[in-house]
Amino acid sequence: MNDKLICPSMMCADFASLKQEVEALDQAGSDIFHIDIMDGQFVPNFGMGLQDFEEIRKQTKKLVDVHLMIRNPGNYVETFADMGADIIYIHPEADTHPARTLDKIRQKGKKAGIAINPGTSIATVKELLPLIDYVMVMTVNPGFAGQAYLDYVDQKISELLTVKQNYSFEIMVDGAIAPNKIAKLSKMGVKGFVLGTSSLFGKSASYQEIIQELKSDKLEELQ
Repeated sequence: MNDKLICPSMMCADFASLKQEVEALDQAGSDIFHIDIMDGQFVPNFGMGLQDFEEIRKQTKKLVDVHLMIRNPGNYVETFADMGADIIYIHPEADTHPARTLDKIRQKGKKAGIAINPGTSIATVKELLPLIDYVMVMTVNPGFAGQAYLDYVDQKISELLTVKQNYSFEIMVDGAIAPNKIAKLSKMGVKGFVLGTSSLFGKSASYQEIIQELKSDKLEELQ
């Protein structure tokens, strides 16, 4: 087994049995539970809410992150930190003072992350790289599940992997992450994978079987 981080995207889970979903994913070897918060403004959709976060946090001792796809995320950092988020991602474009918000996250004792949209260049966020623990590269335009992977984003991932040598952040990817993408990107040096319907949810195999396969070094043969 290698050290890939498997991060179920909980907006793809079955909300009719959320407690059981969390328990099954936890026991199957998930590393980080990924929760999307959307406001219908920064992205054209509404995502999960405080009650969803609270329920998931209550059911697992694993790490839980929140991906704040909202305007002015700094206004909500303390709320999610106090509710038990371990990692908080913001979109720099959505925040007037992203450096201040990232500092606020760390002052709360949490890991700070930035999410980079497909149309966001590394040059526009370079000054923030010393302030973060994670960069999450969006490989689809954020807001909806079920989109196609945008291959041109691979160049950005390659650039980040080069830049990463001067910093201490890990690289995560989110959006249409199929098993062959995990194999390719893991081999390149990507650490974590946010998984939805492309690899994890809605499959005939159990979460245990899927996650074991995705974490296996044999997955590299798919590249």
